Amino acid sequence: MSATDEDTLRRAIVETALEMERLGINQGTSGNVSARLGDGLLITPSGVPARELDAASIVYLPLDVRDDDDVLRLKRPSSEWRIHRDLLRARPDMHAVVHTHSTAATALAIHGRDIPAVHYMVAAAGGESIRCAPYALFGTQALSDHALAALEGRRACLLAHHGVVALGADLARAVWLAHEVEVLARQYLLALQLGTPPLLSNEQMDDVLERFKTYGKRSNND
Repeated sequence: MSATDEDTLRRAIVETALEMERLGINQGTSGNVSARLGDGLLITPSGVPARELDAASIVYLPLDVRDDDDVLRLKRPSSEWRIHRDLLRARPDMHAVVHTHSTAATALAIHGRDIPAVHYMVAAAGGESIRCAPYALFGTQALSDHALAALEGRRACLLAHHGVVALGADLARAVWLAHEVEVLARQYLLALQLGTPPLLSNEQMDDVLERFKTYGKRSNND
């Protein structure tokens, strides 16, 4: 990847962080964004509000970065760099990761609740539910391990008492999915006020998942 391409990706990460604020799924220094860059990744720095980010402040990490590497001390990437590293290593089909503290989804995560099949758009995250990973202290390997397990076969999950992680083939799709998870969480919370909501069956969700394989794709004859 050329220096020009890297600079474009750095600026796209900054714009994604700002877009997350505009969408209301992040605020201040909460949350983080990363994107694959060759054999490494670019990630937002620790403790910097989105409005203060610029392309130069985005941190490069190799995908094999370890806890004792100097780059972590010198560059100070997001405290959740382990989640981003581990997901991009485990999921070669995904090239972007966003983490948010969006309100409704985090409210469900505080209760350790999955988002079940209350709406067919749950399938946008890749399965019949959006799982909630168990709690672990932020910035730890344990939290990354929990997220990795909750995201098996999925593109989004909740983190208990914490927030949301969403993956995408690119930054736009990752942030779209993070926002969609927040919308689904709000819908679920509203439905719960009327009682236990009915769920779509596994068979119905399987039909949706099958339809999603070609949704939005144009055929060669179009």
